[in-house]
Amino acid sequence: MLMSCNGYEKLKRSTDVNKKLVMANKYYDKKEYIHARELYESLLPVMKGTKNFEPMYFKYAMTNFHLKDYNSSSYHFMTYAKSYPNSPNTDEAEFLHAYSIYKMSPKITVMQSNTEKALEVLQRFVNNYPESKHVEEANSYIAIAQGKLEEKAALAGKLYYDINQYKAATVVYKNIQTDFPMSTRMDEYQYMIVKANYKFAKASIKEKQEERYINVLSAYQELVDSYPQSKFIKDAEKYFSLASTNIKKLKK
Repeated sequence: MLMSCNGYEKLKRSTDVNKKLVMANKYYDKKEYIHARELYESLLPVMKGTKNFEPMYFKYAMTNFHLKDYNSSSYHFMTYAKSYPNSPNTDEAEFLHAYSIYKMSPKITVMQSNTEKALEVLQRFVNNYPESKHVEEANSYIAIAQGKLEEKAALAGKLYYDINQYKAATVVYKNIQTDFPMSTRMDEYQYMIVKANYKFAKASIKEKQEERYINVLSAYQELVDSYPQSKFIKDAEKYFSLASTNIKKLKK
């Protein structure tokens, strides 16, 4: 092992470009990506402009990806795709650029800028390479990213509701319906709009209550008309009845 390590250190210091490239490719083929990446890195400046640079650079990007250095792999795959737009590896590079960003998507409770960026680049990949073998896979990641963004927004709506910021909660739930029209939770969001409108009306000054209770009736009617089979209708009826009764009282 010691001899092997000494041999590798000697190889790294070597000025024999061809030997280093051959050995880097051997390390790559054996999935020894740390050694391969180090050797490729040492070759990047001296091999730029040569015929061997393109395949070597793609493998270099791949080593970063396999080592889960997704920030680096994202950058290098993007650079490769821009530098070699006509390469047979370009669609692979663009997909892995997008997938690398997707892999950096954080858990739902923190900022989702990488998730938003992943969604953008994955969708662009699908649009630009509709015949790629990676389209189905990319679409699955798009669906997961959308789900994360939707869940993040839903948590924000619930937070506003829980801290009695009912108007803000209503705005958030309406925005979710606009941003995620294919969501399977649309009726749930509409139900929360009914509840938030009712709580907002109830907490309002008397002069504002009637018009705000009317918003409860409208939100309830939209729930019934748009989602007649929703499991939330029965609970929503309670707020509809309370709002109707309060409107009658206010009119008197």
